[in-house]
Amino acid sequence: MESNMKCNVSEMFCPKMPKGMDYEISHHPLTMKHVVNLIVAMERFKGHSHSESLMSTEFRDEDLLNIMLESIVEEEILFERGSAPEPKISWTGEQLCSMTDGEKRSLVQVQSSMELHAVTLQGGAQPRKVLLNMSTYLHPAPSVMGRTVALGIKGTDLYLSCRKDGAEPTLHLETLANKSLLTGLGTRIGLDSDLVRFLFYRQDTGVNITTLMSVAQPNWYISTAQQDNRPLAMCLESTQHSRIFSIREEVERQG
Repeated sequence: MESNMKCNVSEMFCPKMPKGMDYEISHHPLTMKHVVNLIVAMERFKGHSHSESLMSTEFRDEDLLNIMLESIVEEEILFERGSAPEPKISWTGEQLCSMTDGEKRSLVQVQSSMELHAVTLQGGAQPRKVLLNMSTYLHPAPSVMGRTVALGIKGTDLYLSCRKDGAEPTLHLETLANKSLLTGLGTRIGLDSDLVRFLFYRQDTGVNITTLMSVAQPNWYISTAQQDNRPLAMCLESTQHSRIFSIREEVERQG
């Protein structure tokens, strides 16, 4: 509702005007900006009116316009910009384990080629079997494809990694001199970090049935060939390679 009122409430804001002139507020100010504009305009109006009264008895429309334009208060809205913390994958622990594929073949390290092969071992050849330090992680996503893990060969600085060097992702044994980048309390890995190449989603779908899918290369799995003594590789679900493994926890032997 429009309200007409004379600005004669306070002498602070309503100095004596030249004869025939007075302040009039045509409507209530709706915002703080309007209130500030009004106060500043009145104060400047007061200053100008005194000087004008000394200089001339005439007060032109353009003079009033200039005073009002000088009194405009710009309203500036400031938005506090803060970036949300980058979600990270957090290390939670480590377990010694061994792996066999769907054909009960054990993993053996081939030193000359820096590869892991799936080999059928006889009783006397069991010491050749590779033991793995499986690190586990807490993934920040509410739902992921399985438990997040990293696989390192016990007693070495070697970790399984999946990276795409050519047309397709490939599996590697990669040296990681600074293990604290992957393991240890306080270890946190960014989702866009290069270290994600060492991570896999462990999916357990039954008794002793486990698949390991690359976190960096979704839908690519660690696999073994049908032939014996062939290297581990990466494959898609649709290929003839075996993606099924059995993971067994091992007890650390002292001495």
